[in-house]
Amino acid sequence: MEYLSLTAAQQCILQHTLQLGVETIPLEHALRRVLAEEVYSNRDHPPYDVSAMDGYAVRAADLSCTPSELTVVEDIKAGAMPMMAVLPGQCARIMTGAPIPQGADTVIRVEDTQPVGNECVQILCSALYGTDIRSRGENLRNGELVLGCGTEITPGVLGILAMVKRTEVKVRTRPRVAILSSGDELEGLYAPFDSDKIPDANSYTLMAQVQALGIEPVLLGIAQDDPIELSRYLMRGLAYDVLLISGGTSVGVYDFVRPTIEALGIQMHFWRVAIRPGHPLAFGTTPTTRVFCLPGNPVSSMVCFEQFVLPALRDMMGHTRLFRRTITARISKPMKHRAGRTELIRVTLDADEQGYQATPTGAQGSGVLLSMARAEGLLLIPNECDGLHAGASVTVQLLEGAAYQQHSGIAEGI
Repeated sequence: MEYLSLTAAQQCILQHTLQLGVETIPLEHALRRVLAEEVYSNRDHPPYDVSAMDGYAVRAADLSCTPSELTVVEDIKAGAMPMMAVLPGQCARIMTGAPIPQGADTVIRVEDTQPVGNECVQILCSALYGTDIRSRGENLRNGELVLGCGTEITPGVLGILAMVKRTEVKVRTRPRVAILSSGDELEGLYAPFDSDKIPDANSYTLMAQVQALGIEPVLLGIAQDDPIELSRYLMRGLAYDVLLISGGTSVGVYDFVRPTIEALGIQMHFWRVAIRPGHPLAFGTTPTTRVFCLPGNPVSSMVCFEQFVLPALRDMMGHTRLFRRTITARISKPMKHRAGRTELIRVTLDADEQGYQATPTGAQGSGVLLSMARAEGLLLIPNECDGLHAGASVTVQLLEGAAYQQHSGIAEGI
C-alpha cells in the first residue's frame, strides 16, 4: 500500500468511524457529553419583567427634570411580588431579580440616587424608557427550541438544561477504548526496575489523551514479541469499540503486529502516512472495532493520536467539531525541511503585539518525549515545502492546555 497524505488518511478513518448508540444519564454526569435529543424550554425565563439592578423602579416620565424627588411606596425583594402600583411621582425600592411593579417602566441604580428622609428618594439622573429591566422571556421562551441534537454539554449548556428542569438527558454513547503496547524491550510501570528495558510511557500518554476526551480507557498491558501471545491480546482488544496498539507496526523481523492482525481477519485500509513524525501508522476495521496501529516512538504515538485517533473518537461521540483549533503564528527561527512528508514540529507559543510567535521545544527526535511534554502546539510544515525563514507565517495546531496563559491578556480602559 502507498503512503497516504495526512488529509487522505484522516478522511479514510472518518469514512469508517462507528456510529454508536444513545443512553440516558443524570444531568450531574453530563458535562462534555453530546446531546442526542432536542431540548425545549418549559417556561418563560424570566417569568415576568424583572430588575437588572438594585435601585428604584420608576416611571421614565417622572424624570424629565433632574434631580427628581419621588415618594417610595414599597420595597420589593427578589422572590416577592409587588403589592402596589407605581403612580406618578412615586417609585419602589427594588432588588436585582425582583419583578417590576405595575406602572413602573424603568430602573434607576441605587448609585444614582440620594435618600431624602425615610419615605422619599432623589433621582440624580435621567434614563430612557426600559433602562435596566430584563423583559419577560428574555432568556428563554416557553416552547422554543433551546438546544439542538449534537450540542456539546459545556457548563453553560448544562445550566440551560437545569433551567428547563432536565434531571436526565439523552446523550451519545462514548466509545469503549482499549490500549495495548507491544515489544520485548518494554518495562511495565509496576515491573521491577531494569536498566536494560525501556519504560512503557505510550500506554499512559495514550491513556491521558483518551481521558482528556472524557473517556476512561482500559489498559491491556504489554504484549511480548510473540505471535501467539500478541494474538491473545489482540483478541481481547477486539471486544472494544476502539483498539489502540502502540509499537510493532514497522517492517522489522520481530514486528509481528501486521501479520498477526491480518491473520485475525482485520481489514486494513492503510499502513503508512506521509508525515514526520509518525509515518508507520496503520488503520483497520472489523464490523465492531476500529483498530489504530500507532508507532512505538512516544512522540510519534502522541502526534498520530492527535491527528487521527482524536477526530475519530470525537466523531463517534457525536461531536461536529472534530479537530484541534489552529492559529496563525510566526516562527522565531529558520527551519529546514526535507520535502515529501508533512512535518509536525513541537512548539511553544508567545503572544506579542504582532500576534503569536512559535518556538521549537528543542530536539525534535521522535523519541524525545520532553519535546512533547513542553509543547503547546504542533507547527505544520507542508510536504512540498523546502524550508522556512525566521518570521515566516505558519499554521499551529493547539494542544491540550494551550488555551491557558499566565496573564489575563484583557486590556481595560481607565
